[in-house]
Amino acid sequence: MESLASICETLLPPLPLRSFEGKDDQSSKAMESFYKASGSQTPIPDEAAELLVKRAIIEAVILVRVILWVLATRLGTLLLCGSLCLSKKWPFVYKFSQLSLEKREKTLQKWFKHRFLTPIRVAFLYIKSLCLFNFFSRVNEKAENPTWEAIGYHVDTAKDPSEVPKKRPLDKGVVETMRETDSTLVQSLDQKGIRTQLDSKQNLFKIECDVVVVGSGCGGGVAAAMLACSGHKVIVLEKGNYFTATDYSSLEGPSLEQLYVAGGLLSSTDGGVFVQAGSTVGGGSAVNWSACIKTPNTVLKEWAGDCKIPLFGSSEYLSAMDIVCERIGVTGNCVEEGLQNQVLRKGCENLGLKVEYVPRNSSESHYCGSCGYGCRKGDKKGTDSTWLVDAVDHGAVILTGCKAERFVLEENMSGRSKRTKRCLGVIAKSLSNNITKRLEIKAKVTISACGALLTPPLMISSGLKNHNIGRNLHLHPVVMAWGYFPESNTELKGKSYEGGIITSVHKVFGADSEVRAIIETPALGLGSFSGLIPWESGLDMKKRILNYARTSNLIAIIRDSGSGEVKTEERLSYKLDTSDRENLRAGLRQALRILIAAGAVEVGTHQSDGQRFKCKGVNGKEVEDFLDTISVVGGPLSMVENWTTVTSAHQLGSCRMGVDDKQGAVDLNGESWEAEGLFVCDASVLPSAVGVNPMITIQSTAYSLSKRIAESLEREPFSKAS
Repeated sequence: MESLASICETLLPPLPLRSFEGKDDQSSKAMESFYKASGSQTPIPDEAAELLVKRAIIEAVILVRVILWVLATRLGTLLLCGSLCLSKKWPFVYKFSQLSLEKREKTLQKWFKHRFLTPIRVAFLYIKSLCLFNFFSRVNEKAENPTWEAIGYHVDTAKDPSEVPKKRPLDKGVVETMRETDSTLVQSLDQKGIRTQLDSKQNLFKIECDVVVVGSGCGGGVAAAMLACSGHKVIVLEKGNYFTATDYSSLEGPSLEQLYVAGGLLSSTDGGVFVQAGSTVGGGSAVNWSACIKTPNTVLKEWAGDCKIPLFGSSEYLSAMDIVCERIGVTGNCVEEGLQNQVLRKGCENLGLKVEYVPRNSSESHYCGSCGYGCRKGDKKGTDSTWLVDAVDHGAVILTGCKAERFVLEENMSGRSKRTKRCLGVIAKSLSNNITKRLEIKAKVTISACGALLTPPLMISSGLKNHNIGRNLHLHPVVMAWGYFPESNTELKGKSYEGGIITSVHKVFGADSEVRAIIETPALGLGSFSGLIPWESGLDMKKRILNYARTSNLIAIIRDSGSGEVKTEERLSYKLDTSDRENLRAGLRQALRILIAAGAVEVGTHQSDGQRFKCKGVNGKEVEDFLDTISVVGGPLSMVENWTTVTSAHQLGSCRMGVDDKQGAVDLNGESWEAEGLFVCDASVLPSAVGVNPMITIQSTAYSLSKRIAESLEREPFSKAS
């Protein structure tokens, strides 16, 4: 821990007041406390270590442990730090923790730039990200962080009872297993009309229904509603827990832990992509940024033509999009935009570029920058307040805190299809320690809707072998540009974390009139901001953090051609292809132009060297010269000095539809090519990337597929296992 604490102190060191010349209110206690704050103060290193063990892949944990052990020795420090650890006095060679802060900083700077010892910089990227994220997102018992006042960051934890709906709309259909025991679970299910049978030999509770849906997000929520409204007894399994507006805190650290896969700290195995995906009742729809963009016509034509999937060229799908938009209350305008969207709009208008309002599943007056942590105003209409309400109103039961382990498959003797297996249902377990028995839920139809990151591992762990399962993973990769707008710029009002998250969009077109990227704005809490921005020095990091509230971030999102794999939970690989890098570069350059045109005094990227450009008094040629330096290279493991980290909030295509089992993991109705009665209704069935925020596409696809499943059950009911 000594080595880790010394690294944390180097990343965020205590500094003298004179280091921050020009900052207002330097004499205030809050600012003085911020200057003195250190990454090594208790319990930051211990909590960073806990996060590493809990959230990082095992290879990263081992790597970090080995490096910390090496740095705890003089010889190891000499090997990794070279002459910086030498002294003319005894003991002549110092351990890393014994080096001066200045020498430790030089060492980290060297490691972050080293193009050959890339595993070392991956290890320090993990430490840097987790240390800073934890430092700036952790809160005390009063839901406060002592650094926030100096930074100008404020989380509104007060609730106006008149504005927040108190009703829990799913209560009559929800069984929260985290609150149950073996005996009370049986009683709770019985009250919901679900009969259980105890199998003592197998230590199982056996349950039967018509349809079991694994997942409650954009796919599962819609599928559950469609099938329950068709008269079928539906059970929904959700690994996450049930929260409503009154439960959300808007606190970044606790919210990510409660509402996201891997606590919001999931990355690819090479550390090159940071990925966020929802894990709560409502899935991604409960925590996404509200953008409701219909599937582009060019994408529909490609899927209908090149991929030979008639659904996407049909009036049936167009109608589904209209129905989905109506059900989730999509609106087309925004009454008041937050700082980041003001910047995007002003920059585009000053450049003569087209900027459009983004439709949202909320009211036009919705002004909430924390919907990524759940909408505390109850205004956003995710599946938890729309489709799942329809489902429980028609008798569906939702089991929360309940994780599917595998599908129950047997040899198919029905003779109705060429599929060699038949799905009988699912085996699941509660994540509560008070429930010791697993659940065996038998159903006529089983639907996997746990998202593109979790559906493939579940299918693979169940014994399915189709080579498309877990492949073709698209991430809509994102790169960020930032611009600093001092408070003195009174034309642009507010702070970066206030206001609707995505209310404006600009499309970047290529010479062929095809969209190369779209420019939007992200939700970036202080912890995530500190973990993602480049580290150049301790002083620079603290200066960047002090500018957080008026740093406007723009994101460039592309429709990726490259793809990755996910075959095991929380382990994914991903690779951009050449065209993806060029499109990201085009989007990033345009984002920087927009920030400069909007009046930023300084702009930059998240390239590891802290690439930036001061804008005051510059001419057009100087701007273009800077833009010519912009590139999107590989991640921290790539053999380059300056590397780029990519992020993703959309995961698609990992169990895609196909006309046959060579082209896809499921058929054109979403049914597994291998197992009769097993369907997929989530983002993983999409043939490729969409290129825009995919919520409407996922819900419309799930609507169409589940409607077909309901019709097939009426025509020729699947038989349950005996």
